[in-house]
Amino acid sequence: MWDGEAAWAALPAVLEGFGVTLVATVLGFGVALLLGLVLALVGRAGPRWVAGPVNAAAAFVRSTPLLVQLFAAWVLVPGLDALVLGVLVLGVHYAAYLSEVYRTGIDAVPKGQWEACTALSLPRRRVWRAVVLPQAVRNVLPPLGNYAVSMFKETPLLSVITVHEMVHEASSFGSTHFAYLESFTLAAAVFLLASWPTSVLVRRLEARLARGA
Repeated sequence: MWDGEAAWAALPAVLEGFGVTLVATVLGFGVALLLGLVLALVGRAGPRWVAGPVNAAAAFVRSTPLLVQLFAAWVLVPGLDALVLGVLVLGVHYAAYLSEVYRTGIDAVPKGQWEACTALSLPRRRVWRAVVLPQAVRNVLPPLGNYAVSMFKETPLLSVITVHEMVHEASSFGSTHFAYLESFTLAAAVFLLASWPTSVLVRRLEARLARGA
């Protein structure tokens, strides 16, 4: 049976955990955005002796579960703060996926843009900074938004390395007060309220970009 008093008592713990979840998502996705772009640029435009190992490493990360990566990092770097470690693992894991998203956006830049830059003898760095990347990033904004939502929903995995995110706090409250139904229902509701509007905004952005194409 649903106990309203237990749910009300669980709310502070769930919201405290939500704060940690939000921090992990924002910081982890920031790492993923920057590192993913670096991986895409190196893999696409770097020298072969660098691009090959970088692409292989990204493929390896994409081919292994996030949970396994968290456990491995926890064992290999035992002295690092759990939240910091979780943010880094999330960032690296999703950077491997975002690198492919960026690469798709770069490949979608019309060939005429490259040819025009060559005809104008623009420096290579300026071509990437002023012509290619602005168009590529605009093309991949919806997929980036989808991955941000996906990362947010995967943060409960951080509980395996003792990060006190929302699901961890809900589980702790449930075990202490024998109120798993109330605490986990609240956690699920917070996930829904936070991720659903973001998903709607991403779909609208995708539709708007499609109309403007």
